Amino acid sequence: MTGYEPAVDLSAIRAIDIHVHVEADSHGHFSLDQELLDASAAYFKGDEPRTPTVGDLAERYRRAGMAAVVFTVDATTATGHPALSSAVIAQEASEHADVLIPFGSVDPLQGDAAVELARRLVEEHGVRGFKFHPSLQAFSPDDPAFRPLWATIEELGVPALFHTGQNGIGAGLPGGRGVKLRYSNPLLLDDVAADFPRLTVILAHPSVPWQAEAISMATHKANVFIDLSGWRPKYFPPELVHAAGRMLRHKVLFGSDYPLLTPEQWIADFGQLGLDEAVLPGILKDNAVKVLGLR
Repeated sequence: MTGYEPAVDLSAIRAIDIHVHVEADSHGHFSLDQELLDASAAYFKGDEPRTPTVGDLAERYRRAGMAAVVFTVDATTATGHPALSSAVIAQEASEHADVLIPFGSVDPLQGDAAVELARRLVEEHGVRGFKFHPSLQAFSPDDPAFRPLWATIEELGVPALFHTGQNGIGAGLPGGRGVKLRYSNPLLLDDVAADFPRLTVILAHPSVPWQAEAISMATHKANVFIDLSGWRPKYFPPELVHAAGRMLRHKVLFGSDYPLLTPEQWIADFGQLGLDEAVLPGILKDNAVKVLGLR
């Protein structure tokens, strides 16, 4: 393997943010078109810079004493907007391997080309996992057409992280700009997790309005995890708070969804949920260490 190799000093960081977006490259290209970027920013009402580069993220997370999993989403076919390069993101992350861990993204609608790219991104560029957004990428994860992609990622031994639940992209626009929420129902990933038991499946975000389904899947299947990004914890569904502090304390992962939410804001909110302090180190860092194979 060439390219990125992790160099995170786990004793020197206080948390691993498993859900961070690269929204721009060094040439001024953005991950989404301006209308979708603006709609997403308005939905989250954030005041952080909306289009961070890999270098911006490295500086920000190093200053915060955290590591971050960084990625883009390749939705070229569905949106007609050219994707940022996951290979370039991995290369740039290798220059900041003390704080950044790159995931790749491929467009499932590109068939065999997506499978081949996924393999290259791991074997040649060292990405440590993959990010998918079924609603934005306009695909149903349980469709048999995508089984070769899941089989390849399983073989490569890296996790796949999927957006689930409510969607800020397209929010407030007519027809949601064509983004279909049903593709982000976590139950569409139950077949994937069942049929590929060595594939680690991460359900990103509180899966509202399907939270109970996500909790059931993570409880039932050893290879299913939940990242807690995209919502301020004070708005978490009560059943998610209960599960995170108890039966899923080893299956939930800290994530912010930066730049839409800041990691500091998320952690401050999370500390007010009344969870046993003994579960916090696992959620903030240790669970991610195991999922990412950093130990």
